[in-house]
Amino acid sequence: MARNRYYAGAPSDHFDGVRFFNPGQAATDRGLATLFRWRMGGGRSPWPGRVTNAAGAKPAARVSGMAITMVGHATVLIQLAGCNLLVDPVWSERASPVRWAGPRRVNAPGIAFADLPPIDAVLITHNHYDHFDIATLRRLWSAHRPRFIAPLGNDALLARVIGAGRTETADWGDTIAIGDQTRVTAVPAHHWSGRALGDRRMALWCGYVIQSPAGLVYDAGDTAFGDGHIFPDIARRFGAPDAAILPIGAYEPRWFMKDHHTDPDEAVRIMMACNARQALGVHWGTFQLTNEDRLAPKEALAEALRRHGIASDRFPAFEPGDVWSKTS
Repeated sequence: MARNRYYAGAPSDHFDGVRFFNPGQAATDRGLATLFRWRMGGGRSPWPGRVTNAAGAKPAARVSGMAITMVGHATVLIQLAGCNLLVDPVWSERASPVRWAGPRRVNAPGIAFADLPPIDAVLITHNHYDHFDIATLRRLWSAHRPRFIAPLGNDALLARVIGAGRTETADWGDTIAIGDQTRVTAVPAHHWSGRALGDRRMALWCGYVIQSPAGLVYDAGDTAFGDGHIFPDIARRFGAPDAAILPIGAYEPRWFMKDHHTDPDEAVRIMMACNARQALGVHWGTFQLTNEDRLAPKEALAEALRRHGIASDRFPAFEPGDVWSKTS
């Protein structure tokens, strides 16, 4: 019988005692034959070896209001009400278990590591290599000693970096206070986890809702759209987000990816479903994980916004070094 190598807990509506799952949604597991069919099926667009960014951002040490800065891929710095949070930090050159192979970064991080403000907490959504980078987490622990917050089971992996007992874990629906004014709640996402053979779905995945006096931020993490029911729940439970950080890339071919990642049109539908005032498109343009052209998510997002009658500035494709600030 299989044994969970990361987590031991009672079964729930999204944990069967060994593996986590997305209740009521399509299965995310893919066998080797299906993976081979994708990889050998052609249709993979060539990406440039390197792309030059605009000048890197140099964030203020603290922000009394709200500012969100794009680092690259799914890594964002969220500053609100004097609190500094990093989501899914990756400063490495590859999203991979090894340094000599795997998806290579094509653009520099939008904030140089040395230019980071003091980091109060690191939020990890799941353990895939493009979101959970051991080398970066080790650097952050050495330089900032932040709190680490992650969904169930991921503390076992983080213990290898920062030591046992130093990671705060959350199930879907759990809330963790950061200081006196800011709260972080883990919320459902339609995704999966895995870092090696045999550990698929043994650690949980999630998005986050961040509440503070400066406003409300929703970071969806990696997610498929599924039946869509989890997204209106955000607005019902927490209110309309001031900003929603939503994935728009790594979605082709759809027959393989639709149960793993949203495409840009689905991301717009998430924005509408959770009633976000502003959305920021991430998870594109830094690491080539799937078939689409590097700029395809940005172009498809613009088209989806036109189709839904939403102004383009309400949902830009966030690029490294871009900063969005709440103005009121």
